[in-house]
Amino acid sequence: MKRSLLFAISLAGLLLLPLGVGFETLAQEKVQESETELAKKTQNPVANLISIPLQNRMNFGIGPNNRMQNVLNVQPVVPISLNSEWNLITRTVMPIIKQPDISTTNDNTWGIGSTLFTALLSPANSGSVIWGAGPAIQLPTTTDDQLGSRKWGAGPSVVVLNMQGHWVVGAISNQVWSIGGNNDRPNTSTFFTNAFINYNLSDGWYLTSSPIITADWEASNGHKWTVPVGGGFGKIQRIGKLPFNLSLAAYSNVVRPDPGADWELRLQIALLLPKSIFTK
Repeated sequence: MKRSLLFAISLAGLLLLPLGVGFETLAQEKVQESETELAKKTQNPVANLISIPLQNRMNFGIGPNNRMQNVLNVQPVVPISLNSEWNLITRTVMPIIKQPDISTTNDNTWGIGSTLFTALLSPANSGSVIWGAGPAIQLPTTTDDQLGSRKWGAGPSVVVLNMQGHWVVGAISNQVWSIGGNNDRPNTSTFFTNAFINYNLSDGWYLTSSPIITADWEASNGHKWTVPVGGGFGKIQRIGKLPFNLSLAAYSNVVRPDPGADWELRLQIALLLPKSIFTK
């Protein structure tokens, strides 16, 4: 796990290099957004905000030996201003996985799973309903057969949300079908939706429920859906003038395949970079 975490942090640093970000520039930012406003932006998947989240998901109670799977998602989000009316928000999710062998008590497979790239076209000036839509592309970056399909995939992705007062409520979803890749591997068809309900408090604190609901349409009946219920809390924190988003949440999988995790503990840290700093 330590090696994977170091790898992810190093990758995040490499992703920042082409953006030309320096800590001195960040420290000289003249206009500082309030912690509460930054919290709302982090909860908006199509906000004008560059972020580098590291999301660690620990899935407990898998199989007869109650094994734990660990998934560290490195998921940079970069908005691109196309013109005065439209933005393009790119989202990349690369999972670093510790996959347990459920027939044993200590054997694991480490590596990288399939990477998902999404490009969402969104109005620059939305009304009360904020939305975005575009393609989701699955890349066969899997390093071991136990960690993914080794298939290319594609499908639609959409996000819809509403921000009113203290509340940020919405969902981001995609459906991906396999379209090529390793012919020895079965075709895949997967559905993903991350619903979110956030209530923002003062000083950057917030309450959150953000379950990740998935469906594997190729699985047999009774083994297709994973539906969690739960929630947690988070806070915008600054190191000097550099903002981070920290959150912790727990979810119980009330619907799950067999074998599947009983519950999940999710920890996330995200470096936040308001896009205005790149236009100076």
